[in-house]
Amino acid sequence: MSELKVTKFPDSILRKKARKVLKVTDAERSTFDEMVKTMYLNQGVGLAAVQVGIDRQLAVVDTGEGLIKMVNPAIVKREGFETQEEGCLSCPDACVKVRRARKIVVSYLNEDGEVAELKADGLLARVIQHEIDHLGGTLIIDYLSPIKKVLFKVGRLSRRKKASGKKGD
Repeated sequence: MSELKVTKFPDSILRKKARKVLKVTDAERSTFDEMVKTMYLNQGVGLAAVQVGIDRQLAVVDTGEGLIKMVNPAIVKREGFETQEEGCLSCPDACVKVRRARKIVVSYLNEDGEVAELKADGLLARVIQHEIDHLGGTLIIDYLSPIKKVLFKVGRLSRRKKASGKKGD
């Protein structure tokens, strides 16, 4: 099992809508293993396949409550909203305030190809939404105001350190 290279903005794959996985096979399970290793080595709490150059709807999440591996995740219910700062392994110089649902229900296939549904709130809900954004080609910098986007792109908007020490997804 090897570590994958985290793709950084402005690489074009980060803007691509990832392809759905039609069948979960050993290839996807192997990719999950490599993604998990990469996420942990980079001190992330989530990772989408496009962030390691793989055009597939695969995501892994671990906010400290246990590892979750998701194939073709989709939010089926949202409840309440809150705004918090987020970081991202693919945009390491950005720390952006993002408004997201406080609680979600997400449907996905697990690593055995079985349909699963998960109710999530707090940080777990936020990270899942962040990873689903990646699978649709959306980055946290897309939540910036137009002037802040320009500043980020020219390298003048720097990321503040997080108190948790985690680097983001």
